[in-house]
Amino acid sequence: MTEAIRLSKRMAELGLCSRREADEFIAKGWVKVDGVVVDVLGSKVGPDAKITLDRHAQASQRELATILLNKPVGYVSGQAEDGYQPAVTLIQAASQWAGDAGGRRFSLAVLRGLAPAGRLDIDSTGLLVLTQDGRIARQLIGEDSRIEKEYLVRVSYGKVVANVREAFPADQLARLRHGLSLDGKPLKLAQVEWQNPEQLRFVLKEGKKRQIRRMCELVGLKVTALKRVRMGRVKLGELPVGKWRFLGENERF
Repeated sequence: MTEAIRLSKRMAELGLCSRREADEFIAKGWVKVDGVVVDVLGSKVGPDAKITLDRHAQASQRELATILLNKPVGYVSGQAEDGYQPAVTLIQAASQWAGDAGGRRFSLAVLRGLAPAGRLDIDSTGLLVLTQDGRIARQLIGEDSRIEKEYLVRVSYGKVVANVREAFPADQLARLRHGLSLDGKPLKLAQVEWQNPEQLRFVLKEGKKRQIRRMCELVGLKVTALKRVRMGRVKLGELPVGKWRFLGENERF
């Protein structure tokens, strides 16, 4: 980057905040460029500009909620569709996990701008992250994201539903790891191994729509159950199905 670009875009690129948050902070006079307050929306900066956030902006960011939900089957990750409810409807006081040890409790304020950072299919379960924080959303689903996502996937192979590992060819397992393409583009290297005779463990660094199910179809496997158990360093752990908790202050993806 050599030319000047919009300040809000540069702030997002640097991971300081989302572009929407950047515009809000700029308008409030909470952003300095090379030590000078910039409060005009649309202002541009060069690649070497030093951008800092006022303490009010930092305090505002600390109040943003990030929620971990163990999504049940039958809920969509984003907007309601085909009569199915979005997962965010499960974020209620009654469904906050009793084991949430952080001390923060549900309030209506946590629902404002809360959005899923990554999808989880309607017929899949497990860890779904919902956040108000654009920095976390970018970290998890941005174009340059390298965050690992781990899944446990129960499969069948033709008529074989028990001891699938024994029946499934080793060369096809190798294709799952590397060699498949979706939507005309080769997939990134994946970690795929048998967790038990009927269940595979996938670790991916990308998230195309229904990726694991489509990968399995290409090698003759049928997914019968899929559960996400980890995103980066954050694990689903003991969080019960249908329950949620806040991301802890010391937890990082």
